[in-house]
Amino acid sequence: MDKFVVRGGNPLLGTIKVSGAKNSALPCMAAAILTEDEVILENVPQVNDIETERKLLTSMGAEVELGYGRAQHRTRIKCAILSDPVAKYEIVKTMRASSLVLGPLIARTGIARVAMPGGCAIGGRPIDLHINGLEAMGATITQDHGYLEARADRLKGAHIVFDKITVTGTEDLLMAATLAEGESIFENCAREPEVTDLAALLISMGAKIEGAGTGTIRIQGVSKLHGARHRINPDRIEAGTFLIAGAITGGDLNVDCCEPKHLGALITKLEQCGVKIDVGTDHVRVRSGGELKAADITTEEYPGFPTDMQAQYMALATQAEGTSTVIENIFENRYMHVQELIRMGANITISGRTATVRGKTPLQSAAVMCSDLRASASLVLAALVADGETILDRVYHLDRGYEHFEEKLRGVGAQIRRMGDVFGKK
Repeated sequence: MDKFVVRGGNPLLGTIKVSGAKNSALPCMAAAILTEDEVILENVPQVNDIETERKLLTSMGAEVELGYGRAQHRTRIKCAILSDPVAKYEIVKTMRASSLVLGPLIARTGIARVAMPGGCAIGGRPIDLHINGLEAMGATITQDHGYLEARADRLKGAHIVFDKITVTGTEDLLMAATLAEGESIFENCAREPEVTDLAALLISMGAKIEGAGTGTIRIQGVSKLHGARHRINPDRIEAGTFLIAGAITGGDLNVDCCEPKHLGALITKLEQCGVKIDVGTDHVRVRSGGELKAADITTEEYPGFPTDMQAQYMALATQAEGTSTVIENIFENRYMHVQELIRMGANITISGRTATVRGKTPLQSAAVMCSDLRASASLVLAALVADGETILDRVYHLDRGYEHFEEKLRGVGAQIRRMGDVFGKK
């Protein structure tokens, strides 16, 4: 099982490039199910969740080629025949996004059998919102032995108001509605950039969609979609992680190939912490502004402060003068990194969904355990400023969503390696 060894103390200096968004690429790959034609996706990150999605689509009968042509980050998908419309547990057990194939499968084939989602143990992502929506569109859904089975001759347009904002639920039903008969109106939709990215692909495939990126989306169903070529958005969470890496180490880091408009809540918070930020058209430069200052965050749906940046921000808060309050409103079990930060010397207390971080505290190296994707990133950030050499176990969580993470950090001065590597080698 891979480990990271991180020696703290180096400010990060230079330029670091952001990869495509895993959370955009996964639903866009699932959208290829909706057509018999070829779909080509560009800027697809080389992370483990993408390989899992490839295995999933291939197991259904699709042709999937990662690194298509000479481009490492281009993916070609052709779902001409879907001979086995089943998302098998042994494939999807490590990935929450498995539910994203439910809508497109039933819309295209009239039947879908999908294992209940796996992935990080950060709390409930109730699939009942997917089920209720598909039933409103005319599907019959049963559950047995850990699988959901959905059937429908053809889905019907429906007016659906989501009980709570759900990114995957919005994406799943959006895909299903593109081939449904009649008009669908969805309210209380997720507004995340990943939803907008998926809608852009679907529109290029011939779907009729209005309002993506707002709380209300209208879809006029069509009888058939065609192939398309689409470039995946930059990964806003990876970009945010690197911005905090530059800030926490007191460095001068240019985060390139990103979309600054997607980083508004984080940039505002970093400026409140005293970090100097320069925003360009496709890059953000972060520089030390002296001592970091405490600032509170509350995680919210987009455009609020993202839950996927909460753990990384908490690492930064340990190095800020004063007391920071962190309130986690999205997932109820997303403080598993706290005990590991405490092992490194952080002063953090938890009461329900509220964490109180008292800084500035010197961090020391320790052996720590990665519990989920973003917790892994937060522990790397803490290790970058810790005294001594920190060993991070179970970094396979991090490999699910960050492309060549340690190599990118090493390129801007971090002393980080996988166990068995030598410092300085790329």
